[in-house]
Amino acid sequence: MKIYYTLDDLEQDGLPTEDGISPRLAVIGHPIMHSKSPQMHQAALDSAGIRCKYIKIEAQPEEFTQVIELLKSLDFIGVNVTVPYKSAAAALAEDCDRLVIATGAANTLVFPRDGNPMAAFNTDGPGFVRAIRECFSVDIRDLKIVLLGANGGAGTALAHTCAMNRCERLTLVARSLEKITPLQKDLSPFFTDEHRLEGAADRLRTIAMNSPYLEETISDADLIVNATTLGLKQTDASPIPSSYIQPHHLVYDLITHSDSLQQEAREQGARTADGLSMLLHQGALSFERWFGYSPDMQAMRKALHI
Repeated sequence: MKIYYTLDDLEQDGLPTEDGISPRLAVIGHPIMHSKSPQMHQAALDSAGIRCKYIKIEAQPEEFTQVIELLKSLDFIGVNVTVPYKSAAAALAEDCDRLVIATGAANTLVFPRDGNPMAAFNTDGPGFVRAIRECFSVDIRDLKIVLLGANGGAGTALAHTCAMNRCERLTLVARSLEKITPLQKDLSPFFTDEHRLEGAADRLRTIAMNSPYLEETISDADLIVNATTLGLKQTDASPIPSSYIQPHHLVYDLITHSDSLQQEAREQGARTADGLSMLLHQGALSFERWFGYSPDMQAMRKALHI
């Protein structure tokens, strides 16, 4: 099998097979080469005795809808969707979960079957909640959280998730306050509680990445979350100066390999975790949406080397 497939591959050559087994699940994105989803999901499928392959598909922006329609006609069960197609995936579905409705972004599609419409789910949010609990033995609702890159696709999903879980305090950080003002307005109702002395303005804040008050804001936080793209390249600098990080901090990085932020945070004595745990848990939730039962988590962990 190829490392990844294109629309032309699927149209011209049809479905690839290996040992008589055809793909019925895929992850779609642009670019897609870096995705670890196939190794994780294939391990779960093999462990469950499900005879199907999980492949990568590289789709050009103008091809996304066509790829989805083709996969539906080829009897695919569903797909995972990654950058930059999460909004397009949500728009195609007739049945959406709460987080998809709130964010307009989906990472999991279940194709129509047994008379049911195509359904869209965002498992990034609940996967993040499970990852934080697993890595740090704490619940989101008990934390004061600083979210770096809150205006991005993943950041928006995590912001809504933190708000829906009624975290102690949430600070949204972006390069431009203009870009996160609408998000702050959407999330404000989750932080209004007549039984608390603090109002929404105290528990939900926005701050620019270059603000002179960012260090003070981070100092008072429990959890720092990096949802920026800084760290994807090994040469990327950390999104924040290492001096902002203190030993009491928990640092969760959506980047799935060790990067400058994680290395510097460890040097400062903070507890850190990379994004592999979130990838694992959001993947397990996708599996549940497709098949109706939980996958073999140990097989998935082994495939991800965690």
